[in-house]
Amino acid sequence: MSIPIKSLSPAQCYIGLINPKSPTNVGAVLRAAGCYGASRINYTGQRYDNARRFSTDTKHASQHIPLQRVEDVFDNIDDSVRKVAIELVEGAVPLPHYQHHDATMYVFGPEDGTIPQSVLDRCDDILYVPTKGCMNLAATVNVLLYDRMAKSTDTQYCDSVIRASRDTNNRTAVAKTKRSD
Repeated sequence: MSIPIKSLSPAQCYIGLINPKSPTNVGAVLRAAGCYGASRINYTGQRYDNARRFSTDTKHASQHIPLQRVEDVFDNIDDSVRKVAIELVEGAVPLPHYQHHDATMYVFGPEDGTIPQSVLDRCDDILYVPTKGCMNLAATVNVLLYDRMAKSTDTQYCDSVIRASRDTNNRTAVAKTKRSD
């Protein structure tokens, strides 16, 4: 019996990708969306469509999470959803200092560019991940979604979550040892 990870409602967490470059990264974003409970991914641009046959969606998250090409990254997103950009721009809020909101769309730029100013201007918040250098798209999405889950008061930490989340080839456990004082 699998017990799902409880976190913020997946119906309230969306991802927006601005002209993603690599099918490898989009596949990894899909995997992250599945792991952390995002419910939809909007993407703009043509590059991913041109390279889609090389997708690396190893967990087949695209069968459960809509991946939709849109003209505007905010298409089909309700006005009540908070719009948050993640970008290395001056004046952005560091991710460790950010308190996530229930209904949020997180917007990420391409690896070889930036989120257009016109999109940043429409966002409620702009965050950055403090690093030495920049991460790739998939790594940034994973860090952001992990931070959202870790800061949620509904997240469960127990062995049943581990059993429900791990691959079928992993059945290991921490060895029980006697403690000597």
